[in-house]
Amino acid sequence: MAKYLLLKHYRGAPASGNDVPMDQWTPEEITAHVKYMQDFGTRLEETGEFVEHQALTPDGTFVRFDGEGRPPVTDGPFAETKDLIAGWTVIDVDSYERALELAAELSAAPGAGGEPVCEWLEVRPFWGPMQTITE
Repeated sequence: MAKYLLLKHYRGAPASGNDVPMDQWTPEEITAHVKYMQDFGTRLEETGEFVEHQALTPDGTFVRFDGEGRPPVTDGPFAETKDLIAGWTVIDVDSYERALELAAELSAAPGAGGEPVCEWLEVRPFWGPMQTITE
């Protein structure tokens, strides 16, 4: 089994098929979308392919180390970052093809008007325990 990150973007990916921003959806449309995501996770728990999924708020701060004994340096939030990453799902599947299949299914979550969002999801494999950057 291999783990994959299905990364959801607010912006930065090609426009989705149903490109109405979520802040313009009705409460019922948001509820339907969240339910679809929960049902997706539940079904994958039953098959043993689910690891986790999380949605992110638009708030965020960059932090960096600024030297021994000094407080961390912070900056932000940065609109370009918070607009990019909306959330993620981590799956543990038998093949890359299965990861693509599940990403396509997740892309079909309902959005405005109850129509599938058809959003682009980034599929990224996790590094295995013995992999190196040169592989």
